[in-house]
Amino acid sequence: MKLASRDPQRPNVLFVLSDDQGPWAMGCAGNDEIRTPRLDALAASGTRLENFFCASPVCSPARASLFTGQIPSRHGVHDYLDGVHVGPDAVDYLAGQRLFTDELADAGYRLGLTGKWHLGANDRPRPGFVHWYAHKSGGSPYFGAPMHRDGRAETVDGYLTDILADDAIAFLRAESGRPEPFYLSLHFTAPHKPWTGQHPPEVERLYDDCAFATCPQEPHHPWVPLVDGAPIGGEPDTRAALVGYFAAVTAMDTAVGRVLDVLAQQGLSDSTLVVFSSDNGFNAGHHGIWGKGNGTYPQNMYDTSVKVPAVIAQPGRVLAGQVRHELLSAYDLAATLLELVGLDPRPFERGPGRSFAGLLTAAGTGDVTHRPIVVYDEYGPVRMIRTGAWKYVHRYPDGPHELYDLVHDPGERVNRVDGPDTRDIVTRLRADLEGWFVAHADPVRDGRALPVVGAGQIGPVDADPHAAFQPPSWVVPTGP
Repeated sequence: MKLASRDPQRPNVLFVLSDDQGPWAMGCAGNDEIRTPRLDALAASGTRLENFFCASPVCSPARASLFTGQIPSRHGVHDYLDGVHVGPDAVDYLAGQRLFTDELADAGYRLGLTGKWHLGANDRPRPGFVHWYAHKSGGSPYFGAPMHRDGRAETVDGYLTDILADDAIAFLRAESGRPEPFYLSLHFTAPHKPWTGQHPPEVERLYDDCAFATCPQEPHHPWVPLVDGAPIGGEPDTRAALVGYFAAVTAMDTAVGRVLDVLAQQGLSDSTLVVFSSDNGFNAGHHGIWGKGNGTYPQNMYDTSVKVPAVIAQPGRVLAGQVRHELLSAYDLAATLLELVGLDPRPFERGPGRSFAGLLTAAGTGDVTHRPIVVYDEYGPVRMIRTGAWKYVHRYPDGPHELYDLVHDPGERVNRVDGPDTRDIVTRLRADLEGWFVAHADPVRDGRALPVVGAGQIGPVDADPHAAFQPPSWVVPTGP
């Protein structure tokens, strides 16, 4: 009997998700300082998406959008989740919502999770998962991490990145002989902080002489809250933080390579769809910011925050060595993944998402003309519309708003929102932005009027929307 897990037309799925990885933090993305040989090789064997955007530039809402294909103003997760993460009082923020993993389970896939979930009730395996090894919360030091294996708490003494790779390898080996295809979510906490002194010394030493020219340290952005003189999303010793961040990525790259090697050893490379991405982007000094969307207050929508690395590979099916430049979003991934494994993507195209599988499997014939080539982001009352030429950021209720000419100002340095020559552009983009969110938001969960400030969400918005978010603990700086 031919095992389904060896069938390229009904492939297994390995979904590798990093945590806070900037789109600039891979060698194949043009960074000549960071060492990511295994991710670079994966990109060479498949397709890299140059313009792939998260749906919200912070962890939990971005992850919820990946799995639901919906925006925060529909799935209801608007900020990183804080409060009670495990136990009987922990809230499952996606309860009752359809995830793409549910489709896979119904189609006979055996599902596993290794690493960070951070969508509430982290200790409880989701439907269809036969393996659940989840981080207790959203982050921790890399040694002594609190984990839950199939609902039972345990503390990990080793280096977490390696522990997660080991667990993933054990899952793959156990599943390789079964007749069912498998799906594995391998969600690293790398390269999320802390950074200094957190990573293997031999990996940190790779960056002893690094100039970090790819992360120039600009003066603090006027909206950056400072804690003891350091940006809220950074650490006091900037060079040590850069060494740690780069080392975290490189150690993760090595771990990914070990997992891919086991796929090859088990004869599963040709029949496994591999997806690599990150939850949100990251600024490591870019724009004078350390952090992502909540590295500033008000929250920011710079490309370094909202773009993420993305690579999709399967030998013989996904085109090798291809780089696509279309504007694509995390809310498109669920439908795309389902189509690539031979399932119906349409249940996940009832919201904003559309499958872009055709872009991956046949050169130049992919069709994303179901909609204008535009992507949208939100972070509470901050919303963005981005075309190939312009980015408009609207902050409810009173601003400040931003407009960037991405053709002549790709670094987003000159805010042209009040320019007399851009009035018509602002009017058009604002109307498109408002109309799109009217079409796709749930009025009960709409983030436009919610007090989301980037300090964490502690309850579901359905129960008490104004009690669901923590107030900021910092002194809000004056915006420009």
